[in-house]
Amino acid sequence: MNDTTANQRTRWVAIAQSLATPVLSSLANRTLRLRMPIENLGGRDRELFTHLEAFGRLMAGIAPWLELGEPEHLPTLRLAREALDAICDPASPDFCDFTAGAQCLVDAAFLAQGLLRARSKLWEPLDERVKRNLIQSLRSTRRFRPGPSNWLLFSGMIEAALFAFGEPDWDRMRIDYALRQHDAWYKGDGFYGDGQWYHADYYNSFVIQPMLIDIIRLVGKEPGWDKFEARIWKRAVRYAEVLERSISPEGTFPVIGRSIAYRFGALQTLAQMALLESLPAGVSPAQVCEALGAVIRRMMEAPGTFDEEGWLKIGFCGSQPELGEGYISTGSLYLCSTGLLPLGLPATNPFWSDAPAPWTSVKAWGGRQTAIDHALNDAEMGV
Repeated sequence: MNDTTANQRTRWVAIAQSLATPVLSSLANRTLRLRMPIENLGGRDRELFTHLEAFGRLMAGIAPWLELGEPEHLPTLRLAREALDAICDPASPDFCDFTAGAQCLVDAAFLAQGLLRARSKLWEPLDERVKRNLIQSLRSTRRFRPGPSNWLLFSGMIEAALFAFGEPDWDRMRIDYALRQHDAWYKGDGFYGDGQWYHADYYNSFVIQPMLIDIIRLVGKEPGWDKFEARIWKRAVRYAEVLERSISPEGTFPVIGRSIAYRFGALQTLAQMALLESLPAGVSPAQVCEALGAVIRRMMEAPGTFDEEGWLKIGFCGSQPELGEGYISTGSLYLCSTGLLPLGLPATNPFWSDAPAPWTSVKAWGGRQTAIDHALNDAEMGV
């Protein structure tokens, strides 16, 4: 690996650690509620949810990195396992009541996604007591009925985790409904509607495509669901291609839609396809590494991104509290960590080891040879 790419991975690791350390060290010491600020733009009762948000979303992002199980990960892994105990132990000051409100369904799903993304290093080594507490917490969210939107995938994600963890009472219907409705809401060329209608935002990347992929990877061979597998993958690959082309030569992307304060979590689907080594034809791992790296550095290095104690501040590029919404608080912001999914690839992987390569818009705006773009041929998939 040359110096340039080695430095790239080192920078990403440092960012992952800067996001993880305040959350995990506080939870491991059972002081998260004491230490974490709650920045919010007027929403109600965020103190009921923001701590679970921070942990669940952080785990969804850094889990593949922890799953590598390299010596450098051991301190963070230890903290993460202690944090899992802290949130589900009723005697803990940081115990999270997964029934406190419907928002818990959302972040229980992100936590489940993180546990699945680091199954051998996070889930399997846990003490049986902690596992049972976590299973009970996940099950308890069944009392919340998701609306006809991306929220169906939160229920589906939790049931997929229960299936993966060998729980006999996993609910097939919640997974089936999420898969079938999103297939019905597909709009074409790699985009799903968030419910019946298409929304110009990044929820295809914050939630929809990544959860569809992670669910179908677990249950795609189950009778009745195998027909969705190829379609889900091809749509995710196409959407990743659109995201890669949306990154400007300067390392920016369009500021569109709600929840923009999730920062580079808007690029999760591109990061996920890189992690799963399923990038579109003609899009090299090295160019995605450079494109994502340019965005991540630009956002994380912006003044005001963190407060003086190292907690994220509401904003897109720095501190911009006006970009918060009623449902967004400090914990919500840690969804940005999902843009770091390729850290789950070892340093020897071409994503890190190949020579740096320009991404599509650098080539196009620089007058270099550039591949022409084509829409996904949905007719070939019987859509």
